[in-house]
Amino acid sequence: MTRNVCEEILETLIDAGVTQIFGVTGDALNPLVDAIRRDGRLRWIGVRHEETAAYAATAYSQITGKLGVCAGTVGPGAMHLLNGLYNAHKEGASVLAITGQVPRADAGTGFFQEVNLTQVFSEVCVFQQTITSPEQMPRLIQQAIQNALSAPGVARIEIPSDMTALPVPSEAMSHPIFTPEYEVTPCEAGIAKAAEILNAAKKPTIFVGSGCTGARDELLELAKVMKAPIVHALKGHDVMEADNPYWVGLTGMIGTDAGYHAIEQCDTLLMLGTDFPYRAFYPTGVPIVQVDIRGENLGKRAPVAHGLIGHIKPTLKSLIPKLTGSADAGHLESIQKRRQKWDAKMDKKSSLDTHHVPLHPQAVARAISDAADDDAIFVVDVGECTVWAARFLRLRAGQRMIGSFNHGSLGAALPAAIGAQSVDRKRQVIALCGDGGFGMSMQDFVTAARYDWPLTVVVFNNQTLGFVKLEMEATGYPEFGDATDLVNPDFAKYAEICGGVGFSIREPHEVAPAIKSALASDKPCIIDAFVNPGELVMPPTIGPAQVWGFSISKIKEILG
Repeated sequence: MTRNVCEEILETLIDAGVTQIFGVTGDALNPLVDAIRRDGRLRWIGVRHEETAAYAATAYSQITGKLGVCAGTVGPGAMHLLNGLYNAHKEGASVLAITGQVPRADAGTGFFQEVNLTQVFSEVCVFQQTITSPEQMPRLIQQAIQNALSAPGVARIEIPSDMTALPVPSEAMSHPIFTPEYEVTPCEAGIAKAAEILNAAKKPTIFVGSGCTGARDELLELAKVMKAPIVHALKGHDVMEADNPYWVGLTGMIGTDAGYHAIEQCDTLLMLGTDFPYRAFYPTGVPIVQVDIRGENLGKRAPVAHGLIGHIKPTLKSLIPKLTGSADAGHLESIQKRRQKWDAKMDKKSSLDTHHVPLHPQAVARAISDAADDDAIFVVDVGECTVWAARFLRLRAGQRMIGSFNHGSLGAALPAAIGAQSVDRKRQVIALCGDGGFGMSMQDFVTAARYDWPLTVVVFNNQTLGFVKLEMEATGYPEFGDATDLVNPDFAKYAEICGGVGFSIREPHEVAPAIKSALASDKPCIIDAFVNPGELVMPPTIGPAQVWGFSISKIKEILG
């Protein structure tokens, strides 16, 4: 049977293991959606904004390791995908975007909704092509999928509206989709050089990122041999369980005291699978050994004494037998003591025992962490809620944490949670959002209700863009409420209007019951948590410039 262009696209997607497409239809995409209806093997998930579709496809890829697919129609419909696709690009997710285009005969005439999408998407895509002839099929869609999977990254296929129903004359080029299944291990000489540097260290520290996912056992063995603390970047938060004694915390502006000093006081740093961007938090004057599968990351953030290109798990398997374990355990023990003190301090901050109104956001974050299932997925938005997640989610083995950690896009959590929940409605998915971030994408809470997905959204409601306000104060700008203050609806009632369940919590005794009910519900839930807007987000160490800027901003407010 001869297939048309849309039917050929579907057949190839199904062969690649795709089961669903997130999108908003219209115009050029209508024949594709009708083909999905007639075929019945692939699910179209209709969302309320194309940006949601792109974020959801990204999260689907992050959780499954498979191809996520999103779609937007001609012009604005395609462009609405762009921010979510930038997130996929910077998070290294495999995503295919299917976009519409005006009829070929009208291209270049300034036709209604015509946009040069190739130019618009040029930075975000590892592959993009326009289907201008049915003879290009199925080869073009196969190339797009394989590029997205192997990079990994974003691929885009553009379909002019007059191409969709044309028959594909031949399937001679059709072949199975080849997914990347390989491990790269550095050469023996490179491993030996790394071991030589590490064996000379007396106070080594290991610094890990998301590239270490799946290498937990090798990482722990390495730490034991080296007698080294393990510090993680934000994207590496779920690499290892929080209660492991070698796992001492996060570094950076939202890091922990132990994580900061483990790097600051080391005499050798081993970087594994991280592209942590903040140069101020790297040590100076000490040798750095870096391992990354992407060669362009080596030495990009700090001067590296030795760089290795390879996947973390096989690299560590080759490296560990060459290590002598000659380091002094004093460095590790000192950092572990710092971590114990920090943990005690954080436990006190996150306690629900005190009658504090508005609520401490730390207490809400810790309560949701304690109540979550052992395989729960936390999806974190951008802003102060990132800090509460980084410091107060005590992740267990099997739990995941994802977010827009490289792109840093406000409003990403709810759409990404929708994508994560679509994978398995029986697995807990918990979105942690500020009221500013949730307000950017809240229209798609109704999508969760529509598809009967029982995700839980925790809104840290402080009626302000808290992190932006803190940034302004730290650099000496006075408070300007029109820029940072928010006027919010009743989020709990909004949940009910959409077909979900809503909880408003203001008192400490309300926190645990609301979380328990939300996580047990078979409907999507919003927990509207009224938290203290004056809660300070303090870095692990404070410089004179930050103190001065904060003081100046307060003086300006008083005088202004």
